[in-house]
Amino acid sequence: MSKKPLILVTNDDGMFAPGIKNLVNAAKELGELLVVAPDSPQSAKGHAVTMSVPLRLNKVDAFGPDVEAYECSGTPVDCVKLAKHVLLKDREVDLCISGINHGSNASVNIIYSGTVSAALEASLEGIPSIGFSLLDYSFEADFEASVHFAKIIISYVLENGLSDCKLLNVNIPKMPLDQIKGVKVCRQAEGRWVEDFTEGLDPRKQRYFWLTGNFIVDDNGPDTDIYALTNGYVSVVPSWHDLTRYPAIKSNAKLEEYVAKSNNH
Repeated sequence: MSKKPLILVTNDDGMFAPGIKNLVNAAKELGELLVVAPDSPQSAKGHAVTMSVPLRLNKVDAFGPDVEAYECSGTPVDCVKLAKHVLLKDREVDLCISGINHGSNASVNIIYSGTVSAALEASLEGIPSIGFSLLDYSFEADFEASVHFAKIIISYVLENGLSDCKLLNVNIPKMPLDQIKGVKVCRQAEGRWVEDFTEGLDPRKQRYFWLTGNFIVDDNGPDTDIYALTNGYVSVVPSWHDLTRYPAIKSNAKLEEYVAKSNNH
């Protein structure tokens, strides 16, 4: 009898969010699961790491006796670090899955995402990783399509591994399962947030600011995640931690000459 693959499950919405429960349901027949998730919502934490205060792990019964689960007092990235180096320090993790996030992590949202950053942290450790997000912010979101495609994509990665990357950023459109056309492996679209702050006074008459904004898509290419999602496909973006803009190395090479001349004066 072959050994079951070991799958680390995490998220940024917290241990008792509907998304992670649905992700566990998608993966529980595919391997042995360990769940390590934040003890409170940690959306938009990006790749934050806790260094100024101690971290705590609390074992919880969130998914029944067959799934070991721990709440972590830190960020999504902290969850992965503690899982890898404390809870599983003597074991090899076959796959890390993060989510299912409530809301889009397509386009540049990947930069802010705690969901994808947790998966990215695992990928930095050499673990094949997948971040899953559903384009629905509602607590009552329908996860049927997300569970369906998550199970298929997880199965594929466990069977075939990943080529030329260790991380997939997967987004699922907000529509019924029977209306989704399939999956598109694509690139990240260019986009940006046009932000504003709502200002007000709290009950103690202290001034506060609340971040608001609208997301603007600057890239309508047919090979992008935004195009795929808009047209009824699950988007899968192979992702990487290298943020180098390679064409700009050559085009900005004159900086070296400029600095050399400045140093001679």
